Amino acid sequence: MKKYIKWAMAGLITLLLFSRFIIPNPEFEKPTATVLESTEGVLLGARIASDGQWRFPSADSIPLKFQKCILAFEDRYFYYHFGINPASIFRSIKVNIAEGKIVQGGSTITMQVARLLRDGKPRNLYQKIIETFITLHLEVNYSKERILEMYASNAPFGGNVVGLEAASWRYYGRSPFRLSWAEYAALAVLPNAPALIYPGKNHDILKRKRDFLLDKLLEMDVIDEETNQLSKLEPLPGEPQQLPNVAQHALDRVYSKSPGKRAATTIKSNLQRNAQRILNNHVQYLTNNEIYNAAAVLVKVEDGSVLAYVGNANYTKEHDNDVDVVIANRSTGSILKPFLYASALTNGELLPTMLVPDVPTYISGYVPKNYFPSFDGVARANEALYRSLNVPFVRLLQQYGVDRFYNDLKKMKMSSLRFPSSHYGLSLILGGAEAQLLDLASMYSGMARVLKHGGVAYPSSDWFRSNIIESEREQSTKSMKVVSAAAIYHAFNAMKEVTRPVSEDGWQSFSSSRHIAWKTGTSFGNKDAWAVGATPEYVVAVWVGNADGEGRPGLTGVTAAAPLMFELFDQLPGTSWFELPLDDVVEAAVCTKSGYRASQYCEAADTVALPITNKKTPICPYHRLVHLSKDRLWQVNADCALPSEIVNEKWFVLPPMQEWYYKRKSPLYATLPPFREDCMDFDSDPLMEFIYPKNTSKVFIPTQLDGSRGSAIFEVAYRTAGKDLFWHLDGEYLGSTRDFHQMEIDGAKGEHVLVVVDEEGNEMVKVFTILND
Repeated sequence: MKKYIKWAMAGLITLLLFSRFIIPNPEFEKPTATVLESTEGVLLGARIASDGQWRFPSADSIPLKFQKCILAFEDRYFYYHFGINPASIFRSIKVNIAEGKIVQGGSTITMQVARLLRDGKPRNLYQKIIETFITLHLEVNYSKERILEMYASNAPFGGNVVGLEAASWRYYGRSPFRLSWAEYAALAVLPNAPALIYPGKNHDILKRKRDFLLDKLLEMDVIDEETNQLSKLEPLPGEPQQLPNVAQHALDRVYSKSPGKRAATTIKSNLQRNAQRILNNHVQYLTNNEIYNAAAVLVKVEDGSVLAYVGNANYTKEHDNDVDVVIANRSTGSILKPFLYASALTNGELLPTMLVPDVPTYISGYVPKNYFPSFDGVARANEALYRSLNVPFVRLLQQYGVDRFYNDLKKMKMSSLRFPSSHYGLSLILGGAEAQLLDLASMYSGMARVLKHGGVAYPSSDWFRSNIIESEREQSTKSMKVVSAAAIYHAFNAMKEVTRPVSEDGWQSFSSSRHIAWKTGTSFGNKDAWAVGATPEYVVAVWVGNADGEGRPGLTGVTAAAPLMFELFDQLPGTSWFELPLDDVVEAAVCTKSGYRASQYCEAADTVALPITNKKTPICPYHRLVHLSKDRLWQVNADCALPSEIVNEKWFVLPPMQEWYYKRKSPLYATLPPFREDCMDFDSDPLMEFIYPKNTSKVFIPTQLDGSRGSAIFEVAYRTAGKDLFWHLDGEYLGSTRDFHQMEIDGAKGEHVLVVVDEEGNEMVKVFTILND
């Protein structure tokens, strides 16, 4: 007998060693649901597994109370046996013989895990032997805690609900870590007979089993008498509940990339819920104007993590509200202007207060217009940014180079630029390209991060995965600072001055109000309204419009998107403001009037902290030393006046076209006096300049609505007011103009010569070609 025992023990040891080191560990291979969790571990949403079961991915821990309940009901000696409990088996055999039928099983929890692993296999002696071997294998290779977790994650809980976590959310609408003793007890008895006991049905049976377990817990001193009695009074679960769905579009993205996985995100659950509610309310208000969609992303600047991701308003399903607009390609409008401004500053091609032209512009048939159809002549660069003037930025892009700016945007990880730069041309800065809200949030937060922390501007990996899904976040060690900290500082300071919407009037009066660098954008046809705001701590990016692309009157960034952005900022903690990046700036003298680096002729200069590249910009071209008669009414020179009769004076002079528009809005602008008749200087600045046609010699005559031939309006800027200009086309006199110098030109197809002459005989010639009959 001893010999057989020894052989049996040797065989068992060999079997266990074989199991431990050679046979792979068994794992559950059934599909699982896609689960999205907040940074606090709160369930944001879930997508059912591909086999139609609510089976969550295996959890790494289970609540202690549930452990006590399940062990008391299923396997009291779980921690003391080696997968098989002989006492339980003998007891079940005795009970079943006495009853004349099977009323009690002797399976341990480990044996039940083995059976679950063999789900679908026939119940016979052969399968029982295999399950026994698997049971021993599990005990050898896994800890008791891991076996218990496998059971809790894969046990049936009735209907299509599998596992404790899915059951907790489906039956109680809460996390399994937030249940009561009565609720844990009810769930613990369900796997024992899931086909018979189903929440919402068979309540009497379920209550008897639950109360039996509660009494057993009392008997084992796990709970006290009061808890026992109160727990029995708690209601049983009813019909399965809907799972939370507070981040639908983020869940859709996770599902498309990692189906069947658990995604622990950086999203804050309360902030997500509030953001969704605010978007729903905002869009419901906008439905009066037939605007039905909105999206928003809230980002933490320090690490680029997404705190809220609202792909669309979801108060209705009738207007494409399932579309995730956060990742949709939409026309940018003016939302890219801060990047061009910062790029030009970084490369020393612009200064914050430098005067930039704002005049009618014609570039190879492209005619940009300001939102309000007027021109200032010149505007300061920072003013052009916070007023979002289109013409100065088109001219700046032409100067900076479309290819260079296109490459800058690529480096900033703007993923929607699918065509070469030549496809977009100068319209790139006014909405000619499309962008994704998620990219814009990344780009603005990248700039804020460089300025605030000196950190990585733009992640090198998939921005959604690295900034939404916590487990897959990557922090690149390679910095990609496309624009300098000093340039960003000046850009954000300019953006802080943007006039806020009516709902924000008087914000400076409140001590708790926050400074925000913000920019809006409105696409052509009023189809897209953007607003992005940045502080050292947070970035809020918002889009409003119709997902189907329908434009609506009044759909602008300022009126439709900006109020939503500010309301979302109100949900965030208090913020600070950016500090001047001292290591990236140098003090320099800047001409007060022109904003250029001061020349010897500037009347006044200010000392300003500028980017260290500022020396690449030219000195002020608008201030000069002029020679005047003693009465200061005429310009003179040494050929017509004695030195004693000449007064030298510093003067601020704009080119004729810029001056013509500028002086109409700036009454303090002093026009340069004309030359005295005996002192004409033909090498001096031109007195007049063509506004149209400016940089083209080809003209197209439009056709009127009634089909008749129209005419082209030629326009000239003339430096001296109150003077007449005389117009001649191909040698024939057309007429004269005073102050507003515009003339209708109607000629035949072909080449023509236009001559404009002033009262002193100064003339300007334009050779042009009319392209159509």
